[in-house]
Amino acid sequence: MNKLIAILFLGIQIILQSTTSAQWYDVGKVNKKAIALFEKAFAEANNNNNSNAISYLNDALKIEPNYLDAIQAKASIYSLQKKYSEAIKEYEFILAKDVVFANEFLPTLANAYAGAGNFEKAAEKINLFLATSNLSEKNKTFYLNKKANYDFAVNYANKYKPNNYLFNPKNLGDSINTRDLEYLPSITIDENKIIFNRRVNGDEDFFESNKINGTWNKATPIKGKINTNLNEGAQNISQDGNVLIFTGCDYPEGKGSCDLYISYKNADGFWSEAKNMGSLINTDAWETSPCLSPDKKDLYFASTRKGGYGGSDIWVSHFEDHQWQKPENLGPIINTSNNESCPFIHADNYTLYFNSNGHLGYGLNDLFLSKKDSNWSTPLNLGYPINTINDEGSLIVASNGKTAYYTSDNGAAVNKLDLYCFELRNDLTAIKTLWVKGKVFDKKRNTGLAAEIELYNLKENKLVTKLNTENDGTYFITLPIGRDYAFEVNKNGYLFNSENFSFNENQTDSAQTLNIGLQPLQKGANIILKNIFFDTKKSELQKNSFLELDKVVKTMKENPKLTIQISGHTDNVGQSKDNLLLSNNRAKSVTNYLIKNGILAKRLVAKGFGSTKPIDTNNTERGKAKNRRTELTIISN
Repeated sequence: MNKLIAILFLGIQIILQSTTSAQWYDVGKVNKKAIALFEKAFAEANNNNNSNAISYLNDALKIEPNYLDAIQAKASIYSLQKKYSEAIKEYEFILAKDVVFANEFLPTLANAYAGAGNFEKAAEKINLFLATSNLSEKNKTFYLNKKANYDFAVNYANKYKPNNYLFNPKNLGDSINTRDLEYLPSITIDENKIIFNRRVNGDEDFFESNKINGTWNKATPIKGKINTNLNEGAQNISQDGNVLIFTGCDYPEGKGSCDLYISYKNADGFWSEAKNMGSLINTDAWETSPCLSPDKKDLYFASTRKGGYGGSDIWVSHFEDHQWQKPENLGPIINTSNNESCPFIHADNYTLYFNSNGHLGYGLNDLFLSKKDSNWSTPLNLGYPINTINDEGSLIVASNGKTAYYTSDNGAAVNKLDLYCFELRNDLTAIKTLWVKGKVFDKKRNTGLAAEIELYNLKENKLVTKLNTENDGTYFITLPIGRDYAFEVNKNGYLFNSENFSFNENQTDSAQTLNIGLQPLQKGANIILKNIFFDTKKSELQKNSFLELDKVVKTMKENPKLTIQISGHTDNVGQSKDNLLLSNNRAKSVTNYLIKNGILAKRLVAKGFGSTKPIDTNNTERGKAKNRRTELTIISN
């Protein structure tokens, strides 16, 4: 039974019995056959047969063209069906015929205009209603809030000009979407695997689909021991595709009604039996909507636990000392006295998308974004038509920063949800993010090593992230474009390894594989210091070299018997004697820095080789760049 339809018709029936204040409309003079058809329409609507209800109402209007109650009933059904243009047409007819009768329907007319995206008209109608109605304080507050929503929408349109933006959601197709409900998607960083919820006969399970040659294959239940006869809810797959965290409700071992659970994928692609994430993460309240940061060190989720700012807040737990720590509230910039949920931290580890009914927006739950720096930025509403007068659920964004995936009924007032994707407005995008994966191994034994990886922003000399490889040495790390990175790999008893990456806006490759061999701290071990920088034809160290050199200092202090040689090399451009002098001076600049920072001079040798020992051709710019290098060689240990 459609309760909303029933309520609407019940209100109209009361009007049928009691309306006496209309300017000219007198329901008592309506033809009895038309009233009988109206009552049949009521019965049909009461049974969710809206098309039949509309048919009866049209028959009634053939008898009584100015039967305003029937016209209003049609408008109400159209509004519930989200056929806002048809609803507006009917309401405006009533308003043109009888202002007094139409007055109480002005809010629903305003809502129809807002549903159609005409917020200026919506504001006009709600202002007219407020000016001409005698309202209780409670009702006045309600409609003033509606006015605030419409005014916000008008101001937003003027500020951000979203009308220049083409919102064109694309259904992901029948390999993923069915007659059942599909919702709450998550994707891997390469955008080649999607996991989502499907509800079949009331049971929620996880399904997955893989993109092959640009096409999603037929979705199947995920492999392993996660799907049960219980309901598996909101989930998030890690960017590397190896960890799944999800919401499990009413599990026997649960701490509350809904808890967070974690599962790991094995080498055969099967998911392990889910494990409750424990009493620090889960409480007797409601925990849901998990999202792992790309480095898997932060877990964002929504919870109604005590200590928040509202009903549901967004929290974060950090993974430290091999366990998840006590969650921290994201604070009052993000959370309000109402509800925030469905956090999604992008692969750039900087841009957070979430929903809220506490920040000013279009009426119900809207989608917002905030940027993470020292503090979270003031949330920005994603605007119409991404946000509407209806509830917006969750949103995830691909590594390219602009392709968004979400759940929608596509404007239909039926029990049907599908998965869609669309392109974000330019000012709503995240930072395009690339990634590097590979394996750290012992260069002599060729066996995997569990090591530590540090990623630095070279320009700011700032640590971006620190992570540990898996026990077999494999790793995965994300790199937002537009920055230069120093990439340091450390393992006790081994000579550290360095790399650097420079990614600009036009970077075409989205992924790189980099296997890194570490050498034991033994005589003869040699590495290229890839993050040592000099100006052309000069020997003074650039400041962004200090990160790398401080790593050398640390290694020398931790291994006091270590003696090293710093070797300078150039390309073959210029005179040989000039290159030899330049390379020698550069090597000395490095050793001088080490001495200045506490390393005894007797443990250091500086030597320049000019262009005599190339490691690549000097016939290309890339080859020349590789030949211009600084090396570290262990002399004794």
